[in-house]
Amino acid sequence: MVAPSLLGPLAERVPDVARIAVLRANALGDFIFVLPALDALRAAYPEAEIVLLGAPWHAKLWRDRPGPVDRVLVVPPADGIRQPEPGEPAAAMDDFLAAARQERFDLAVQLHGGGANSNPLIAKLGARVTAGVRAEDAPPLDRWLRYVYYQHEVIRYLEVVALLGAPATTIVPTLAVTDADRAEAAEVLGPAQRPRVALHPGATDTRRRWPAERFGAVARELAGDGYEVLVTGTAAEQEVVDRVVAAAGVPVRPQVGTLSLGGLAGCFAGCALVVSNDTGPLHLAAAVGASTVGIFWVGNLINTASPLRGRHRPITSWTVHCPVCGVDCTPGIYPHRPGDGECPHRDSFVTDVPVAEVLEAARELLHPEPGAP
Repeated sequence: MVAPSLLGPLAERVPDVARIAVLRANALGDFIFVLPALDALRAAYPEAEIVLLGAPWHAKLWRDRPGPVDRVLVVPPADGIRQPEPGEPAAAMDDFLAAARQERFDLAVQLHGGGANSNPLIAKLGARVTAGVRAEDAPPLDRWLRYVYYQHEVIRYLEVVALLGAPATTIVPTLAVTDADRAEAAEVLGPAQRPRVALHPGATDTRRRWPAERFGAVARELAGDGYEVLVTGTAAEQEVVDRVVAAAGVPVRPQVGTLSLGGLAGCFAGCALVVSNDTGPLHLAAAVGASTVGIFWVGNLINTASPLRGRHRPITSWTVHCPVCGVDCTPGIYPHRPGDGECPHRDSFVTDVPVAEVLEAARELLHPEPGAP
């Protein structure tokens, strides 16, 4: 029987569920997007153990953290599942699956992607009921939803768990900040002498990177407004952070590899604002309660930008043609349209976003008018 719910059809709950496996082993932002689906599963199956099939970094992040995940099982690196982390020892998928079957999962939920690689893995867990999304090249599960690329990720996975009788309890990803997170941030950063803002100029996909010089201009202006400016990045983003610091031309505080993921959560929770490209730390900042200004390519805006505007401002680039060769990069998703949709270039698609728009949004959030949140 299917009943109506806030986000569409809601199936009946599966009876006698003691243990639920959820596959989501990809990057930070990807994980943030499934938190509302995990919250829905927790509310629908309050007595069940929810086991995340993730990466080593998930296990570290979720250690002693309140929330909907009870435990993390590290799934081995595999094509379409995840890449190995630096220094990670090899592990055999067959051994993992054998151990996972001993868990006797009642539900196995694929919240990982289109399913070409992940649906077969889910099917091998031996769960009583499987559910997830399915692209055209993916095998079906017991209960599945068609994977349509342009859909907000939060809503996509809330629709999946509704197939298991778990209605949405929120559409807002929320991650608890622990005392350990705040203590680490305080130890690394010291006491704030002025209100802090953080800039995050990196992104794994260089097409999502706003020019470092423009981040530098934002840093200079906000420092002039009286804020302590942090510039955060991973070790792989050292070069772009250095460029931002140089372009700012005023004292700012680079933080490259100084904080663990939990420490970064604690840092962002203490910031008045985070300005970032569309990348995992932006979505982490929103999930821990920071106000954000995000710089988005229009396609990613549809899939990942917060729908809320009380404390979030996504600034949009409407570029769809490669800035180098001019190829329309949408027909890969819409094959009946002209063009091949693919090119080898990875130049930024967000350079048309002006500094003035980012600063205007930042200052509006930092200094709201009377009556605004």
